[in-house]
Amino acid sequence: VQLQASGGGSVQAGGSLRLSCAASGRAFTNYPMGWFRQAPGKEREFVSSLIWASGRTYFADSVKGRFTVSGDNAKNTIYLQMNRLSPEDTAVYYCAAVVKPSYVSAFYYFSKETSYNVWGQGTEVTVSS
Repeated sequence: VQLQASGGGSVQAGGSLRLSCAASGRAFTNYPMGWFRQAPGKEREFVSSLIWASGRTYFADSVKGRFTVSGDNAKNTIYLQMNRLSPEDTAVYYCAAVVKPSYVSAFYYFSKETSYNVWGQGTEVTVSS
């Protein structure tokens, strides 16, 4: 059971990047998945989540209106489209999944790191001014 994040890189402020998180080992489309990020010297924070079963998405206030999250069932992959990037978005981005028999369909649940029990490695995003 693995999650593989990719798509990070360097971009100038105002630019866009699309991150991908490919799941292998099982059908992750059965489970909610999320994106978190950790900026240098800061704690890891919630970015977005996708609930496959309902199509519901959640976003942190800091990215709302700029980032979108989507999934491709056939590829067992979720994407984080990041637009209008700013230097404050510089961080290592991680994808994660809630591989549990049940969960709470609420923002407070999906925004907590501890709700997720499968994590991928990070992909680094650097936004220069």
